[in-house]
Amino acid sequence: MIRFESVSKIYSTDVVLKNINWEIKKGEKVGLVGSNGAGKSTQFKILIGEEDQTSGTIIKEGNPKIAHLKQELDCNLKCSVREELESSFKDIQIVAIKLLEIENKMKSLEVKKNSNELEELVNQLSKYQAKFEALGGYKMQSDVEKILPKLGFSIEDADKLVGNFSGGWQMKVALGKIILQKPDLLLLDEPTNHLDLDTIFWLEEYLSSLNIAIIIISHDRYFLDKLCKKIIFIDRGLSETYNGNYSFFVEQKSLNEESQNKAYQLQQKEIEIQKKYIDRFRASATRSSQAKSREKQLKKIAKIDAPIAKSKSPAFNFPDCPRSGKLVLKIKNLSHSYEDKIIFLDANLNISSGEKIAILGPNGCGKSTLLKIIMKKISPEIGEINLGKHNIITSYYEQNQAEALSLEERVIDLICNKSPEWSQKKIRTFLGGFGFQNESVFKYIKQLSGGEKARLALAIMIMDPSNFLLLDEPTNHLDLQSKENLELAIKNYKGSLLIISHDRYFISKVANRIVEIKDSKLFSYNGNYEYFLEKRKKNNKKISN
Repeated sequence: MIRFESVSKIYSTDVVLKNINWEIKKGEKVGLVGSNGAGKSTQFKILIGEEDQTSGTIIKEGNPKIAHLKQELDCNLKCSVREELESSFKDIQIVAIKLLEIENKMKSLEVKKNSNELEELVNQLSKYQAKFEALGGYKMQSDVEKILPKLGFSIEDADKLVGNFSGGWQMKVALGKIILQKPDLLLLDEPTNHLDLDTIFWLEEYLSSLNIAIIIISHDRYFLDKLCKKIIFIDRGLSETYNGNYSFFVEQKSLNEESQNKAYQLQQKEIEIQKKYIDRFRASATRSSQAKSREKQLKKIAKIDAPIAKSKSPAFNFPDCPRSGKLVLKIKNLSHSYEDKIIFLDANLNISSGEKIAILGPNGCGKSTLLKIIMKKISPEIGEINLGKHNIITSYYEQNQAEALSLEERVIDLICNKSPEWSQKKIRTFLGGFGFQNESVFKYIKQLSGGEKARLALAIMIMDPSNFLLLDEPTNHLDLQSKENLELAIKNYKGSLLIISHDRYFISKVANRIVEIKDSKLFSYNGNYEYFLEKRKKNNKKISN
């Protein structure tokens, strides 16, 4: 369907893509992976015509219809959910407006008196009605109403303003608009970032059932494993294709690197032996011809490329902190509502020292609200929320914390202002651990990518030691390597953790207890994410029986 052939993209200050070669066939589901700034989104922009490649060729078979879901929400918050979903039928809406114009003209007294003009309008009306039907105009409303429950909306929700819903629900509207376009090729850029687990499960099943080509940029490893049978890895402007899911890619890439390293070392050893022989016997009366022969052979040898040194990835290390008492948090008989919706009703939870708890539940169930209540940013209507009495020191990472950074400030100045007693060397070393090296420390925050801002916000949060972390979606916009480093840091963290995340792989790596918000209560599962899934599956079977 589409093929990239030696595609490059060069900006005035940076070479983003050097030599990109990959293809996607009809019906294939492909994962496009690589670190933040590797040029993944740039390739999407080239595909949809927002930008042109500097060199190389992109071959498209049969002019495929391409739909693109961007990271930034493409929603009009002042429109109703129904109006937004219907806005994806642009061709139908243009015809509908024309039909309305014709009908309004036909109602005027002047036209009614002029039989020729009226006849012309009747002909136009008939023509546009046929076009409206051919485009599926009469099905538009039913198509919208069919997708509403799949996205989690009720029929009553359809007439509510998009702006009345949370970011996660707004993302569902954006997804719905894309799906209704029925494209030949679907481009998804971080589609799971704002979705709750149930919607991610639905999206996986839905996309699996579609017989169209899909390219996914995602840091959700479970999502890539479930959907993709091909992975295109972008690194340093180059591309490599792996015919398998994400787990296969990780394993195969490691084997390839190991194999290349061994072959390179062996060849270098052999070249060194031959060079020593040539140098030793080049002037020898008896062996000079052999030495010259070996020298010719050495020039003809196909050199194995040296293994590319791995980029230094951000390292997250939580500073040491005094141990807390055994009881870290006690929530007793919590009840809280928002407008006319009950969020919590007589909810209870105890957290002990060393526990690493993931809070799960659908969007809008109160996960972020719970953290804000614990941090006293919101006062609960009823109930007691008490931190432990012995030495509890908290750190809190809000979902949109990266957006609160001062855009006009430089990265290095931000750290310097927070810790003026730190030396320049200590600041540079600290920032280097988060991927800000060399000249990048002098960047203004407005110049940073979403992933860079997220890393910087995390860096600022962990500058102060704590023994009770509250993290709300800390992995949003982090690349895969950064997530792995955060996982490792949390595993080594000696304190207690309360975390909200929709990244299932991440949860499975860091959480030793799951708390689900359901029916305004807090349900505890004393095990990891896989244990929670198994228990929930059994509970659902009991209910269905």
